[in-house]
Amino acid sequence: MISIDALSVQFGGTTLFSDVSFSINETDKIALMGKNGAGKSTLLKIVAGENKPSSGTISSPKGTVIAYLPQHLLTQDDATVMEETSKAFAGVFKMKAEIDALNEELTVRTDYESDEYYKIIEKVSELSEKFYSIEEVNYEAEVEKVLVGMGFSRDDFNRPTSEFSGGWRMRIELAKILLQKPDLILLDEPTNHMDIESIQWLEDFLINSAKAVMVISHDRAFVDNITTRTIEVTMGRIYDYKAKYSHYLELRKDRRVHQQKAYDEQQKMIAENQEFIDRFKGTYSKTLQVQSRVKMLEKLTIVEVDEIDTSALKLKFPAAPRSGQYPVVVNELSKAYGDHVVFKDASMVIERGQKLAFVGKNGEGKSTMIKAIMGEINFEGTMELGHNIQIGYFAQNQAAMLDENLTVFETIDQIAVGEIRTQIKNLLGAFMFSGDDTTKKVKVLSGGEKTRLAMIKLLLEPVNVLILDEPTNHLDMKTKDIIKDALKAFDGTIILVSHDRDFLDGLVTKVFEFGNKRVKEHFEDIKGFLEYKKIENLREIERK
Repeated sequence: MISIDALSVQFGGTTLFSDVSFSINETDKIALMGKNGAGKSTLLKIVAGENKPSSGTISSPKGTVIAYLPQHLLTQDDATVMEETSKAFAGVFKMKAEIDALNEELTVRTDYESDEYYKIIEKVSELSEKFYSIEEVNYEAEVEKVLVGMGFSRDDFNRPTSEFSGGWRMRIELAKILLQKPDLILLDEPTNHMDIESIQWLEDFLINSAKAVMVISHDRAFVDNITTRTIEVTMGRIYDYKAKYSHYLELRKDRRVHQQKAYDEQQKMIAENQEFIDRFKGTYSKTLQVQSRVKMLEKLTIVEVDEIDTSALKLKFPAAPRSGQYPVVVNELSKAYGDHVVFKDASMVIERGQKLAFVGKNGEGKSTMIKAIMGEINFEGTMELGHNIQIGYFAQNQAAMLDENLTVFETIDQIAVGEIRTQIKNLLGAFMFSGDDTTKKVKVLSGGEKTRLAMIKLLLEPVNVLILDEPTNHLDMKTKDIIKDALKAFDGTIILVSHDRDFLDGLVTKVFEFGNKRVKEHFEDIKGFLEYKKIENLREIERK
């Protein structure tokens, strides 16, 4: 369907990738993978037509519709949610308006034999044929269906988009893309800021209703569920696997083993030939053999071994001071903002050493409960914190709270005390800040880099209760794995708010579900909870 041929991109003398070629077929579901800075987003923008390559071509059949959702949106605030989402059908509405205007013109003109009159008739016929070939759709109903699927309530439809956060605006843009029914959907980190139910809805849509899809995402479960092909961008090249992400990891590991073996054998051969050249270069009887080997080495293409990131290997939280048996006890807690009730009569008992998750749709009270535990808001009911509780809190906006005028090193140096001061560079290195990175100002860091830096600050104080509110947004899979392993080994209590199922899987053993102004306790891990929810939802459908 779409062909990418001999694509190359250079920035300021640096080659991002060169001579990249592949095709996207009509029903391909592709994961675009690679480490940060490899060129994934750049490649996606080129396929979308947003950027131009240094060389190479992209070709597709006439009329192919490509829709692109960037990682960061520049949206306007001059419409309601319903009006903005309905812009997905702007082309159809414009065509209808043009047909109506031309028909109106035909009714008032009297020059029936003129060329201009015939041209208008031809134009009307052409547009009408195109317009009436479009499947008849109840546009308002389609908009409503997609918006509800993306997590909006019907009360939101007439609210201005300016009242919504960046994450919700992203959903509006995604809704517009889905309504266009494009031939190819390009998505750059679509699940950031989306709750689990909305992600599951999006998965179902992309699997069952979308045509071709290419996605960049650090949500492993999402990528594994929707894709069947993986294209890796690395060292200026691509590798194309007809496999989902988890299988691709195994294949990549095998590929690197073979590359390393070929590289080692080639290096041995080079060394042997170089030794022969050095030994006999002044010997008359060996002149031809020496020259032959020199030419052979000059023409040799060196085997390359794909880079592997070993900068972040191990991370460990400080030992947790012992707390009381029940760090947090909540009894009949209610919270409302004016007439809006967030939740009512919520109760929970959290035991020492438990690792649990707060899940549910956005706006149902997960972050509100955390603010109540932290003593940041007033509420009705009781909240008791146990003996010797020391809380480490990572808020959703933690990265934004960093001092932008400090360097990476200064940010950590200001709060590090004791022996850890001698290990700041090692700690920064474990979070992939090395060399010149440590002298960068915070204001020039990417979202992922700021999140990593904020996480390091959390590591520097010994705590026994960790509260993490969406800690994995903007983090790549490798960093998430490192943090997950560290949290598994943490001997204190953990409360996690996250939409990342893969991150929660194997980490939490209990789930508190927020929804319908209630907080419900589930005595199972995230897999058990999701299986339960699917059964529950099916029963609800049958009852209806």
